[in-house]
Amino acid sequence: MKKISILLIAILALSCVSKKKYVALEQENGEIKSELQKTQVEKEELEAKFAKIEARVDAYNAKIMSLREEGDSKFEVKGGVVISNNAKVRMRETLKNVDAGKLSQAKTLKDSMNLAVAYNLEKSMSESNMDDDEDFSVNINETVVRISIADNMLFNTGSYKLSSKSDRLLQKLADVINSEESLEVAIVGHTDPRTISRVNIADNWDLSVLRATSVVRKLQKEYKVAPEKIMAAGRSSYQPLVDNDTKENRSRNRRTQIIILPNVDKFFALMASENEE
Repeated sequence: MKKISILLIAILALSCVSKKKYVALEQENGEIKSELQKTQVEKEELEAKFAKIEARVDAYNAKIMSLREEGDSKFEVKGGVVISNNAKVRMRETLKNVDAGKLSQAKTLKDSMNLAVAYNLEKSMSESNMDDDEDFSVNINETVVRISIADNMLFNTGSYKLSSKSDRLLQKLADVINSEESLEVAIVGHTDPRTISRVNIADNWDLSVLRATSVVRKLQKEYKVAPEKIMAAGRSSYQPLVDNDTKENRSRNRRTQIIILPNVDKFFALMASENEE
């Protein structure tokens, strides 16, 4: 009798262990199936995305091939860029006016575009007579124009409100910016290191930024400069032109800097689109 009881207990124990293992295996099997299903869904999503990319590439290649089959008269492909032949003609017309020494240094298509943009900028600056003003300097290095305006030409001492005599300068500046759609412009305020604390002006950081934003707002609101082309920044007194050891030097360091950067890629695209219409 005792032997039978022991045997029954052993069978029951073995049955319980087997059931636990079975349940665990069932759970593991379910997790594996779920993971496989998830992987299959992700695979299908990736395949769909890849198919869309392939379709876009095929459409682009088909467009290029069809244009080439028309006789290569409309577009030319160089370095992965599609360039309108009409735009290229326009660029060459501009480059005829560029100094021969500078032109000889152009090794790539983009070099030529840089020269064309620089020429147009210099022409706009010359036509506006901006560099004829006192306390005003213009420097053009390749296609980057840096204009420095003394603070007394724009603002009253220690203020960020534009004075009436700023109107003529800002009108000229707006004319240059609006002359070329591809230009991007940064307005940067600079101060001397003397401490300042006034209503709404905590320190020179505030003053430099507030002066820059005052210029930006006026260019946008009164002279119709597109806001997406301009940005405002302030450098406080931390980028002086000269040592702040004399009254004259501090005056030189108090300035608003205008940095004009042509977006060459955008300029290039504009030239092409204008001639495709």
